[in-house]
Amino acid sequence: MHVWEFSTAGRIVFGPHAVDEVGPAVTRFGANRRALIVTDAHLVAAGIVRQVTASLERAGHIVTVFEGGMPEPSIDLAIRTHEFATDNRPDIIIGLGGGSNIDLAKMTAVLVTHGGNPENYVGFNNIPGPLLPQICIPTTAGTGSEVSHSSVLTDTANHIKVSTLSHYLRPAVAIVDPLLTLSCPKKASADSGIDALTHAIEAFTATDHHALGRESGVAMPYSGKHPMDDVLAEQAIRLIGKHLVRAVNEPSNVEARNGMSLAAMWAGMAFSNSGVALVHAMEYPVGGAVHVSHGAGNGLLLPYVMRHILPARVPELARIAEFLGANVSGKSQEACAELAIAEVEKLREAIGIPLRLRDLGVKPDQLADFAGKAAKIERLIKMTPCPTTADDILRIYQAAW
Repeated sequence: MHVWEFSTAGRIVFGPHAVDEVGPAVTRFGANRRALIVTDAHLVAAGIVRQVTASLERAGHIVTVFEGGMPEPSIDLAIRTHEFATDNRPDIIIGLGGGSNIDLAKMTAVLVTHGGNPENYVGFNNIPGPLLPQICIPTTAGTGSEVSHSSVLTDTANHIKVSTLSHYLRPAVAIVDPLLTLSCPKKASADSGIDALTHAIEAFTATDHHALGRESGVAMPYSGKHPMDDVLAEQAIRLIGKHLVRAVNEPSNVEARNGMSLAAMWAGMAFSNSGVALVHAMEYPVGGAVHVSHGAGNGLLLPYVMRHILPARVPELARIAEFLGANVSGKSQEACAELAIAEVEKLREAIGIPLRLRDLGVKPDQLADFAGKAAKIERLIKMTPCPTTADDILRIYQAAW
């Protein structure tokens, strides 16, 4: 028997009006805490930040707000956020917003606790010890960062996104209130939703845990595909197939928003244990070069990567077709696996995700450089369930162009 493991946020609070629990959640760490909220100006204007500060103030905590969060945050922005935090001496960090704000909050917790620069911590297991407590409150349904062990920033100098992964990055508390996603714009709902689908599909099709050769006592960024993650990924895919299009096209549909919030969280639990793979490796250089949102880049590339891994994952892809609600009656596994790709393509088109790299402004002469960069992200290539070289990646980029 081979060992696998599972971790998530220390505590999860889920449901309508869950945001009101943030004050009491902070009180569990002590009275009169100094809380720093890392967020953005849009959420201030939408009144969402005020909901959080009101709960904190009712509980007697001191609140400071950094509202400079930006999509796909840069390393430089993380340094500026740290400088702001240093001036305000927080003893708890609250990430409020989409995955960008939450990832920025996580890196702020790292820098406030251990000092240095974000580059010091890029990669896996480079954070030397526990962090200031983090409470993460998503306002989109996509990244799953509220339960994951990663923080993604953009290295603007090298035109690539970089990840910091550590078990210390798991938030102490995740507060998931689907009502906070009602104000999420249509494009952000689409991009984050297809991101959640990518997470769930990559988790469900990742390299098997017993094939990773894990040594006893040796920490690894991901465990590989295992039974608990399969359950979470399956349920996430089913919910996304049922609710994503409605959440995008009917933004005030509470049932759809609730379903997507749950799906994104479950997908986050799944991928942050089993792993993400080639889609993410290929998106990082694309996103770093043309500044597409992480979700849109993932969604664009997803069906092309599914075709690449199909020979190694026929049974899994066949089940994904079923999870997405396709009619699989009487069809062979191979036909159902093909159907899974078609279903993802339909979903992608229905919510307005770009279909080709050229639609993002990518030039053909950039593809070889992208392939070289993607092939070097070994922790993600390792999670891809079939041998994949830089030449393979280039062919996938060319097909997607």
